Amino acid sequence: MKRALLALLCLLLAGCANIPPESQPVVVPGDRPGQGAAADVPEPAQGIDQLTLVRAFIRAGVQSSGTDTAAAARAYLDDQSRQAWKPSRDLTVIQDTFSTVYDSAPQPDPNTMIVNVRGVDIGSLGVDGSFTPGYSAFIQHYTVRKQQATGQWRIVDPPSQLRVTETDLSTNYSPVSAYFYSSEAGAFVPDLRYVPAKPQSGLPARVMDLLLGGPSASLDGAVKNLIADPVAMDTNIRSLDDGTLVIPLTGLTGISDDTRTLIAAQIVLSLQNVTATRIHILADGAPLLASHPDWRASELPAYGAGVSPNLDLPGLMTVDHKVRSLADGQPVAGPAGNGGYNVESAAQSVDGKRLAVVERAGAQDRLRIGDLGHDLPLVQLAGGTLSRPTWRPGANEVWTVVDRHSVARMALIPNGQWSAQTVNSAELPMSGDITELRLSRDGARAAIVVGGQLVVASVVRTQDSVALHAPRILLPHDLTSVVDVDWQTQDTLVAVTMSTTQPVVRVTVDGRRIDAYNSSNLTPPVHGVTAAPSRSIVVADSGGLWTASALGEVWRPHVHTMAGADPFYPG
Repeated sequence: MKRALLALLCLLLAGCANIPPESQPVVVPGDRPGQGAAADVPEPAQGIDQLTLVRAFIRAGVQSSGTDTAAAARAYLDDQSRQAWKPSRDLTVIQDTFSTVYDSAPQPDPNTMIVNVRGVDIGSLGVDGSFTPGYSAFIQHYTVRKQQATGQWRIVDPPSQLRVTETDLSTNYSPVSAYFYSSEAGAFVPDLRYVPAKPQSGLPARVMDLLLGGPSASLDGAVKNLIADPVAMDTNIRSLDDGTLVIPLTGLTGISDDTRTLIAAQIVLSLQNVTATRIHILADGAPLLASHPDWRASELPAYGAGVSPNLDLPGLMTVDHKVRSLADGQPVAGPAGNGGYNVESAAQSVDGKRLAVVERAGAQDRLRIGDLGHDLPLVQLAGGTLSRPTWRPGANEVWTVVDRHSVARMALIPNGQWSAQTVNSAELPMSGDITELRLSRDGARAAIVVGGQLVVASVVRTQDSVALHAPRILLPHDLTSVVDVDWQTQDTLVAVTMSTTQPVVRVTVDGRRIDAYNSSNLTPPVHGVTAAPSRSIVVADSGGLWTASALGEVWRPHVHTMAGADPFYPG
């Protein structure tokens, strides 16, 4: 008997000796099937080794089965852990390339192995489906034990925090925009979220859950949720025989028709990318609006018209201390164009009617604001430096950064004067000078360049204060030399950097995605950019102005390019 046990022990030790000490880093392919909802989750393959087991567990963390959001990952655990494991509902997103390595410490039990996972966290996906960017290396330890009954290796100490690869997240989750209302801009603001992609038929219900839950932390306080408590779903969403999607709400008693119209717009805008059918919205069993029971996105009023520059406004540029038109290269009327002011930078209001100019006077920058084409009166704001101005929607407020650290705004008060107002920017990261600040054209967010990094914060207004809230550094590892930024859409930014390989990039407002524009024809460094909805991108390099409309498009010389020019669309 002792000889048999000794022989068995030798076999086990020999088997452990043949286990490779480290796996090669794995790059996750993008052809993985999407998240399923099957009731039965398959067991791991027979004979799976410890390293592959842990890698497969990580990749399974984004899959679900029925109501168990971690069912596929649970299959890689031993029986006891399967019952006891309660993973967090949020996800940590990691780079596609990660490695699994056997722990170097000797293990006294040949049936137990420690596997270390090494990789890089790039952000997290919250319970509400919002992505928060980040960047940090990590090492995570897994205890893997051979099961006596089956001889198969299983994880016995699963972490409470699930990690998923970036590609698996993209494969299994769909980006959606939940819209919330900005009463000051009279527009709806997109709040980018990510929801399970399958089953596809459940996407409308997931989007409605987001709306009822309210805006994410990145927009909290900057927008209004028109269907907040006590509004709720009365019953489940259903489809009629003709394909019409029925949204049954309750809790809307006493709501005016004007607000009901806004509620319909909030729902229809949020659902427009997950369904193409008509939407029938009910309030306590009756149509939300008796005069308009069914809705399509094309039937909504143009709520965003006031926050997007009209196409007949071609944009402007500063060059040789003057303001000129991008349409014909000619100076604008008035002192801003004829050299009456020593113009450093400028900004045109979204409606095109007003102009703000930073003028250099001796050792000081000072601000002028007035009607385009006319004299621009000085306002009571000056400093050693003022950043390029930016307009709030409504043409009644201009923001700038004083001396690279203090965010200031000039507001038009009822007596027709411009009054200096404070902005609470205490939450901004103290990682360097503030060199650029651009308000989104809906006024809900600000894009800020701080120490070469791109930061997005919400603009929260109360009765007596304005604050930059919940700032987030976008792609902190990839974007470290940003020199200028502008809003292409409400949820997309275009930034230019000191990089010679990727001088112009497009970034989603949450930092989840970055795409590089073609760098052909550009001569770094690129120092300026302007963007707007349905417009070509215009950038400024050492030779002049260049324009492109798509990521892969080769940059073309602007028809009125000038050396040293800085372009800007209204906003």
